[in-house]
Amino acid sequence: MRVVVADDVMLTREGIVRLLRDAGVDVVAQADDADGLLRHVRLTQPDAAIVDIRMPPTHTDEGLVAAQRIRTDHPGVGVLLLSQYVEPSYAMRLIEEHPERVGYLLKQRVFDGAILVDALRRIADGETVVDPTIVARLFGRQRTHDPLAELTPREHEVLSLVAEGLSNRAVASRLVVTERTVEAHVKQIFLKLGLDLDPQSHRRVRAVLAYLRGDRSN
Repeated sequence: MRVVVADDVMLTREGIVRLLRDAGVDVVAQADDADGLLRHVRLTQPDAAIVDIRMPPTHTDEGLVAAQRIRTDHPGVGVLLLSQYVEPSYAMRLIEEHPERVGYLLKQRVFDGAILVDALRRIADGETVVDPTIVARLFGRQRTHDPLAELTPREHEVLSLVAEGLSNRAVASRLVVTERTVEAHVKQIFLKLGLDLDPQSHRRVRAVLAYLRGDRSN
């Protein structure tokens, strides 16, 4: 896997690069600002880019804007957004426009090399990865109108794991049930959310979006 890493904090960037290289990932370039990131992506065409949301000069959403540009101009390049804070609205902006090959993790989680590499591999495979801390935060909020109110407690649990980007097999392992049981729950979730059951419709990603959108009505 070939990766570009962009973070303006040198120690953070070098720490991520070392973790990746120790795991056998080829870090083809590093950047400390959005312009450098876009240039390196254009020149190297990596499998994925790891991007801090807040980058110079204003440290607001430069990284997010660059990530959106990457997904538009280079659809084969996945993007893993990093943030020091829980900022689900930023992740939603990117996922809604480009619901494949994107992920959002909190920075403290990426210093676990296994989690970081697993997220990158999922993104490279076309999946969506959302930090479980964000999923838990959204799940715990009370909503005035909850589109997921019809789901059973077990279906909520399954959907929360799907929202993290887990496959049916991984969900089954986490819940200690059979994969067929998970498949049955997922089917019911899609039916209750009114999602298209066509296997080509990116239904898992759409389910994740429906799950996260439930926060907006509060």
